[in-house]
Amino acid sequence: MVAPVRDNIVLAPHAAAQTNSLVAKLWNYCNVLRDNGLSTIEYVEQLSYLLFLKMVDELNDDPFSEEDAAEIVPKEYDWKSIANKKGKALELHYRNVLDALGTRPGTTLGTIFTKAQNRITEPALLEKLVVDLIGKQSWTVGDADLKGDAYEGLLAKGAEDTKTGAGQYFTPRPLIDAIVEVMRPRPEDTITDPACGTGGFLIAAHSYIRKHHMKDLTREQRLALGQRKIWGNELVPGTARLAAMNLLLHGIGSSEGKSLIDIGDALARKPTNKHASLVLANPPFGKKSAITVIGSEGKAEKEDISYDRDDFRATTTNKQLNFLQHIMSLTAIDGRAAVVLPDNVLFEGGAGEKIRRRLLDEFNLHTILRLPTGIFYAGGVKANVLFFEKKTPRADGKPHTSKVWVYDLRTAKHFTLKQRPLTRADLEDFVQAYGENLSDRVDTSAEEGGRFKAYTYDELIKRDKLNLDLTWMKDPALEDADSLLPPEVIAAEIVQDLQAALSEFAAIAEALGGEIPADAEPE
Repeated sequence: MVAPVRDNIVLAPHAAAQTNSLVAKLWNYCNVLRDNGLSTIEYVEQLSYLLFLKMVDELNDDPFSEEDAAEIVPKEYDWKSIANKKGKALELHYRNVLDALGTRPGTTLGTIFTKAQNRITEPALLEKLVVDLIGKQSWTVGDADLKGDAYEGLLAKGAEDTKTGAGQYFTPRPLIDAIVEVMRPRPEDTITDPACGTGGFLIAAHSYIRKHHMKDLTREQRLALGQRKIWGNELVPGTARLAAMNLLLHGIGSSEGKSLIDIGDALARKPTNKHASLVLANPPFGKKSAITVIGSEGKAEKEDISYDRDDFRATTTNKQLNFLQHIMSLTAIDGRAAVVLPDNVLFEGGAGEKIRRRLLDEFNLHTILRLPTGIFYAGGVKANVLFFEKKTPRADGKPHTSKVWVYDLRTAKHFTLKQRPLTRADLEDFVQAYGENLSDRVDTSAEEGGRFKAYTYDELIKRDKLNLDLTWMKDPALEDADSLLPPEVIAAEIVQDLQAALSEFAAIAEALGGEIPADAEPE
């Protein structure tokens, strides 16, 4: 089931209103399901199953469709077989449908339905969902972007459900859009995200290519965009099914073809014949992993579970450092990457210093974006975006990085998730400063409020532990009593600082061999 590819992807003026209306409708019904004990992430899963079945049914009834949807979903398990039943019979049949459709591993169908369970235990609620919500809405007729954006809007709402950890799978869309815009994906790119969550980076990259290059492509090239030139990896099966559905609703991939979302630990195996010319990622934050990834330097003294990765230079349990090493391997020669990483990756000693040195020497680490606090659902996160290119090793041994440009979007910037959320406009100055050519960049650090500064390789290599946590700006609110922030913002930043400090102390204690009680570990 491939969504039609359209030359003109500009949405009609009323499309945004339609999207908001669909999101509101889905979200309002979520309140009813929550009363039945469902979390938001579970509710979105249930929608994924039913949306898929309804879409297949619509295509099967479309006389102009070239797809034989009946072969994708057998009639005994299709949408009509569900919609024709009521009450307890509906619930029982729906359970059988989920079990039967999860037996096609490796396909998008299998990714969506493997180990799927019906969590809507009240037959009347399930019937209402099938008949009143999914059943009355046409999901494949009209604008494919509209339906995909509605689903992604629901995922964004779901990220607010912090109690179930849904927010850890969601990167703010304004940040994704800005990163993709400066990376400028091309039709010939192979694009991946090794920790894709619900697929935001992959969808944004695909959308950028359609917007900027579609008119210059043949029909075959257009269809090829979503056929394994874009793929992701996700550790959590439930989140992987959300990503698979999200891509499908945006016209990427096909239901009967090989799944574009691989499920499993991306760190468990090194990329062999599958490298990407563009890697976009926001690896999971949080405490250190119980898994040690053993690099070429040899085994660690203490390990619970370990992976052998001879392509890694450093052995560490720090999963952010390991993801960075994995992405360095995953990126093809002359490929480029943009990775969201917490502050500790920039200053941590030991393995961190070794990895940073390799990044400067063997790659062109040309840009670091210091992100503001208050933009992620996980508390206490201080993060950056590292932009780098992979190069062929030089025969003379000279480093590939000559300058690292740092854009400070953190100092004197204060955001919250609800009262002052990050918007795309907040990132516009960074996008303009980034530019198209490194040689055209302008250092504004000497200007009042200048946020862009270049550091030479020689300056950086002299810093203690090769610390790349770089800033030169001062927050006027900390110096001027008349510029004090509102009390709620100050309190929120204090909490974030304490959570970040606790994470760092826990990491130090673990590195020294200390045991951290489970109830004392930071989220």
